[in-house]
Amino acid sequence: MTKETITAAASGTWQLGDLTVNRIGFGAMRLTQNGEVFADGAVPSDRGRAIGVLRRAVELGVNHIDTAAFYFSRLRSANELINQALGPYPDDLVISTKVGPGRAPSGEFLPHATPEQLRGQVHENLRQLGRDHLDVVNLRIIGTDSIAERFGALADLREAGLIRHLGLSNVHPHHVTEARAIAPVVCVQNRYGIGIRPDHDEFLRTCGRQGIAFVPFYSIAGTGAQAGANGERRDEVHAIARAHGAGAAQVRIAWTLHRGPHVLAIPGTGDPDHLTQNVAAGALRLAEDELAVLEALHHEGE
Repeated sequence: MTKETITAAASGTWQLGDLTVNRIGFGAMRLTQNGEVFADGAVPSDRGRAIGVLRRAVELGVNHIDTAAFYFSRLRSANELINQALGPYPDDLVISTKVGPGRAPSGEFLPHATPEQLRGQVHENLRQLGRDHLDVVNLRIIGTDSIAERFGALADLREAGLIRHLGLSNVHPHHVTEARAIAPVVCVQNRYGIGIRPDHDEFLRTCGRQGIAFVPFYSIAGTGAQAGANGERRDEVHAIARAHGAGAAQVRIAWTLHRGPHVLAIPGTGDPDHLTQNVAAGALRLAEDELAVLEALHHEGE
């Protein structure tokens, strides 16, 4: 890839409801601490550096930021970092947040929120972000149980004007069907990447046919998940990266974008150099033979 600065516009755009976003966005989860996310004893991130990364992301054309009130460490809150770095917000900036799980001040994850607790989480996101409404709220769940009551509570807040659009996170196809019977769904956030959840391939395509954005998370990490971009090393990925003068993480991001025009990327980092590389991945065009190699790798072990 060339050395010139590449912006998020190179990735193309998608509509989240009536909101236009560049397909390369930014995930705020890693802003709050160094090392493995949510790990015991993790060191809080440098506040100035985190704020600088957020501002640089916007300078590079990122207009879709993914966050949550439960992204925090002992001294840092992702939402409050976003507020400090970017408020007053650019008119075209879309902030997506998540509700559902909760975290105690100690960092311990709590069980699923009740409808009343979900309403409290929405108000907490509003307070932390300094907004009078939230652009996109994703209901994140664990398991396969009905989401009708919880999604219905968020749909009521949408009708009240506190939420503009609704999405889902960590879900199965039947959840989308259930939710769409209650209110429109603009996006689905699920773990997905090369070799990760190939059983979700058809789910991804179905979302596209329904006009729903599919937003993979942990797509850079491979099997490393929360550990970051230091997941399992695959020679096939690195060989393709070398052919383009790119990094393996950029190939993984580009691969997800090649899965369909409705696929959005939200790679997260607290490193300004990695940020520039992640954004530049939106301009990486993989050849058909390279995609075939990655497709085989994706389905390896099925």
